[in-house]
Amino acid sequence: MSTGYRGAAIDALRTGEPEAKARAAHAMAEVWRKGLREPGPGTVPDRPARPARPVLTRPGDMPKRRALTTRAGQIALLHAFAHIEFNAIDLACDMVARFDGMPPAFYGDWIGVAGDEARHFQMLRRRLQELGADYGDLPAHDGLWQAADDTRDDLLARLAVVPLVLEARGLDVTPAMIARLERAGDHDSVAILEVIYREEIGHVAAGSRWFAHVCEQRGLDPAPTWRTVVRERFKGDLKPPFNDTARDAAGLPSAFYADLNPLPSA
Repeated sequence: MSTGYRGAAIDALRTGEPEAKARAAHAMAEVWRKGLREPGPGTVPDRPARPARPVLTRPGDMPKRRALTTRAGQIALLHAFAHIEFNAIDLACDMVARFDGMPPAFYGDWIGVAGDEARHFQMLRRRLQELGADYGDLPAHDGLWQAADDTRDDLLARLAVVPLVLEARGLDVTPAMIARLERAGDHDSVAILEVIYREEIGHVAAGSRWFAHVCEQRGLDPAPTWRTVVRERFKGDLKPPFNDTARDAAGLPSAFYADLNPLPSA
């Protein structure tokens, strides 16, 4: 294992096997908790290591999900969530490893996020296994990492798109998924998604806090800057409904996005 938190983040990025990647993220958090605050050496990979499965496809080629009243439908939903959390480990590790020159609290926040995402992935994978499936059994898409790759050149763009668009979207859609699983009687999966939902508010809050910090460094007004950056750098549409309560709690008020419904693709 590499020394220093940056080296530990690179170790996680270079690890493809799912459980080993999660353990590497936890190891990075342990490095930080021990007070080893030197970044450490290493070259950030252009793309994180990935397991042989799931097969990655374009978002438009993903099969339609089945009803959540069926086990197959529950497995498909949980697999999609697990894939998001697996990617989120790498997104947080890349934030730690790629962007130099920020205050120590920045790295502490994203190291904490990586540990959370690893734990979320492990919870979801165990639930899939309880249902007779596993991560990798179904196809998945590569859109999350594509967004990271598209913003690798600028921390402001990364923060605007990944936590403040993609992760914030999770705040919008997860309560409805929880309600549907509740109606289907899948209370074990509901309990997992409720934990993820609560903790993702904190992840979006970290994104909002550091986006505001970078804007202040550059003499920019956060809300209009976010709208400009997202129009230029986000390949997709930002559509309602929005979970204003959760977004407000995460420091992403409706003043950012209310007049952009929908936000046209670049």
